[in-house]
Amino acid sequence: MGFLYSANMQGATVQFHAWGGSAQVNGYLKWVSEQVEARYGIKVHHVKLADTSDAVSRVLAEKAAGNDNQGSVDLIWINGENFAAMSEHGLLLQNWVSQLANFPLTLPEKNTAMVTDFGLPTKGQEAPWGKAAMVFYYNQRYVSSPPKTLHELLQFAQRYPKRFSYPLPNDYLGISFLKYALLALNPDHRDVFYQPVTDTAFKQRSEVLWRFLDKLHPLMWKGGDYMVSQASTLQRLMSDGELLLAFSFTASEIPSAVKRYDLPQSIRTYAMQDGSIGNVHFIGIPFNSAHPEEAKTVVNFLLSPEAQAEKQKIAVWGDETVLDMAALNPMQQARFQSEPLHPSALPVSGIYQLLPEPHASWTDKLREAWFARYGERF
Repeated sequence: MGFLYSANMQGATVQFHAWGGSAQVNGYLKWVSEQVEARYGIKVHHVKLADTSDAVSRVLAEKAAGNDNQGSVDLIWINGENFAAMSEHGLLLQNWVSQLANFPLTLPEKNTAMVTDFGLPTKGQEAPWGKAAMVFYYNQRYVSSPPKTLHELLQFAQRYPKRFSYPLPNDYLGISFLKYALLALNPDHRDVFYQPVTDTAFKQRSEVLWRFLDKLHPLMWKGGDYMVSQASTLQRLMSDGELLLAFSFTASEIPSAVKRYDLPQSIRTYAMQDGSIGNVHFIGIPFNSAHPEEAKTVVNFLLSPEAQAEKQKIAVWGDETVLDMAALNPMQQARFQSEPLHPSALPVSGIYQLLPEPHASWTDKLREAWFARYGERF
């Protein structure tokens, strides 16, 4: 049975803890708040986070203090790492997603990515919200032939020294680059990355990554002696002309930035031919939410064709929908008709090969090993 809205929910405020580093995301959540309040009388307060782990730590502290039903976090936008940590410590509300009337529109029985996060089954603890994949972008005013594989990226760095970099791996985009490299450099052994990591497997499969990075780092921006701490800085360096090649986990943010004149008109977006690491991002309800039923109402709206179509608009956010078009009627499908493609946008069907996120245990192991090897310089 689908979740039912109750008039008793009116007047409640849902505390939605979500990353606040994107003007597009912030603007979209403002629209969501307006829509939810107008329809259901529920207010949505976007608690803007610099790091999602801050909200996770808050819920963990509340559990330790015995706060089991008056938590300060009602909704949380989480990635696979944080989901694994919250699930392990029992910090998420259980078995609620199937109650949502709009969840079947994702066709989870057909699309297993809707119920799997970084290789872990979600078990009804979080609802899918959007999809993303890593794309690269370059300035065609100076670069006519960008690298199409990781090996070509090294050649690019040799030809254009100090014009490429990646964030530190405590940033989500930085660790995503390392995971992409690990998968791209091990094309014949990818099955191992979707199992819990072991010391033996990590040592065997990471050696080729360290050899690659040892060659790449001296060729990077500032000779690899300084690396940015946040993904947003890459875009600024591209705008300033200090970098000629960068990457993003949100393809639509590139043409959006060009439209805002935050990036040059000569920017072009593409995907690597040896694969694009991609994932579905989710929303969870903490176990001790003070307004769990109201939070479900908000998530159900977020999964509606109207809200998903609005989110997918390039001018709004450009985040790809998790709804399956086969589950929608013609009127609902019409909401998703594509807009004219911007010259800087990723071409239609531009992803050659989607690489699912490795098992969550690989992420911490990879980050720890990177800092052990290179961290003294940062």
